[in-house]
Amino acid sequence: MLNSRQRAQLRGLANPINATFQIGKSGIVPNMVKQVCDALEAHELVKIHVLENCPLDTREACGQMAELTGADPVQVIGRKFIIYKASEENPEIVLVK
Repeated sequence: MLNSRQRAQLRGLANPINATFQIGKSGIVPNMVKQVCDALEAHELVKIHVLENCPLDTREACGQMAELTGADPVQVIGRKFIIYKASEENPEIVLVK
């Protein structure tokens, strides 16, 4: 679980990142979950865009994706959200205490 200082740090790191994935009318599918897990292992921080034709709203999509990937939600803003999961093999982001 992230505290507010850690979330603030991660929001700053995620600001210049473009959305890597889009959730569309199919919602969250198993193949996408696997791809997001791989991206989290490689980059630790992933930004995802929820399209308007998605059956889920942005908060629901963030909660489901975080639960399915074992990640922590960082921020939900507009139609985008950010999730974080520390890499098991080579962590690059050092969180403040």
